[in-house]
Amino acid sequence: MRVLLVEDDDGVADALVEALRDHGHRVLRVSRGTDALLSHRDHDLVLLDLGLPDVDGLDVLRKLRLVASSPVLVLTARGDERSVVRGLRLGADDYLVKPVRLGELLARMDAVARRTAVTSTTEHVHVSDVEIDLPGRRVLVAGAEAKLTAKEFAILAALASRAGTAVSRQQLMDEVWGDAYLAVSRSLDVHLASLRVKLARPGLITTIRGFGYRLGG
Repeated sequence: MRVLLVEDDDGVADALVEALRDHGHRVLRVSRGTDALLSHRDHDLVLLDLGLPDVDGLDVLRKLRLVASSPVLVLTARGDERSVVRGLRLGADDYLVKPVRLGELLARMDAVARRTAVTSTTEHVHVSDVEIDLPGRRVLVAGAEAKLTAKEFAILAALASRAGTAVSRQQLMDEVWGDAYLAVSRSLDVHLASLRVKLARPGLITTIRGFGYRLGG
């Protein structure tokens, strides 16, 4: 498996690289979040620390999920409930707290890889005559491109990644703004209203009263 290890601690990184290579994995180690965002496409799995020197690991995860479906296993010293919940809501495929036993890490990596192989979602989502190209960040409505802002596309991408299922407001704000606790709820309403106008497809995004939204279905 081609593994991208995002870890700023040299001692931890060296030990992990050696252990993973001993078990047949090809490993590239980077120490900064910006390097992870540039390198992730060439790997089958991302092992992501959260305490990075330039960008918080949760922000790296959020940005990865806007452009790619690469499996991400968070490997961090942050074991508080809020961090674990945010990591999983932002799209981590698994979350492990350091120190972790090597056997468990290898087993979790294999499990994530199996699940991803089975459930890998398409990167182009079609709902009615609307096509959402997630890696290309383009949206076509009846063949014509809809010009969306970055926030509007991020909201639509978050819904499209779970098309047909309900997504809570908190999940959307976590994924688009990075932290639902800090995001201004009114901002979601404003951007969502603008998105609906630009898509011009009433009923495409359904409001689920008291919970959130659903794309299609």
